[in-house]
Amino acid sequence: MSSDKQKSAANGGKQAGQEKSAADYYKLKRKAVEDLVSADVTNSPKVSAEEIAKYSGRSAKGFKLPTWLKILFVKFWFYAAVCFFFIWGLGGYLGSLLDQLFVIGIAIGLVTDLLVNNVIRFMAVTENANDGWMLFPKKKYLSFLLNVLYGFVITFFVYTLYNAVNLAAMTMTGNQDTLFLRVEPIVFGLFCMGIDLMFLGMKKLFFRILEDAKQTWHT
Repeated sequence: MSSDKQKSAANGGKQAGQEKSAADYYKLKRKAVEDLVSADVTNSPKVSAEEIAKYSGRSAKGFKLPTWLKILFVKFWFYAAVCFFFIWGLGGYLGSLLDQLFVIGIAIGLVTDLLVNNVIRFMAVTENANDGWMLFPKKKYLSFLLNVLYGFVITFFVYTLYNAVNLAAMTMTGNQDTLFLRVEPIVFGLFCMGIDLMFLGMKKLFFRILEDAKQTWHT
C-alpha cells in the first residue's frame, strides 16, 4: 500500500514537472514572438552590413564597390549633370549672371532632394543606414524647402571657389586676360560634391560636440 502511494506521488510530481515545463516553454515562445513583433531599429542589436548581406541574398561572389564610393559617385554624377544641362544647356538663354546662379541653385536643390537623396536611400542595406550622407535625411515637405535653400548655399560656395582659384592663378602668373578654370561638368561636379561633404562633416561635428556637452552636463 505504501509502495503504491509512493508511485502515485512520484507520478504526480513528474506530471506537475511536465506541466510546469510546458508552461515555461509556452511563456518563452510567447516572449520571443512579442519581441519579434515589437522589434525596430531602436531596440534591435547592431548587425554589420556584411552579415545582413550574407542572409539577405545580396552577397555575391566577386568584387563589389563599397557603399561610400557609390554614394560619392552618385553625388558627383548628378551635380555634373546639373552643369551639363543647366549651365551648358541654358547658359545662352539666361541674360545675367544672377539669373544663372538663381536657376543653378534651384536645380541643385531639386536634384539633391528628388534624385540624389532618394538614390542614397534606395542603396541603404537597412532603414536609415545612409542618413549620414544627407544633410536633411527626413523625407518631408520642410526638407524639400531646406534642400532648395541648401542648393543656393552650394551654388554660392562653388561660385566663390571658382573665383578664388582663377584669382589666385592670375595673381601668380600675372596674366589678367586668361580664365584658367572654366566651368565644365567634371570640375563643377567635384566642387559641388566637396562642398556638400564639407557641410556633412560640419553637421556631424556639431552633433558630436552637442552630445559630448550633454554627457558632460549629466555627469
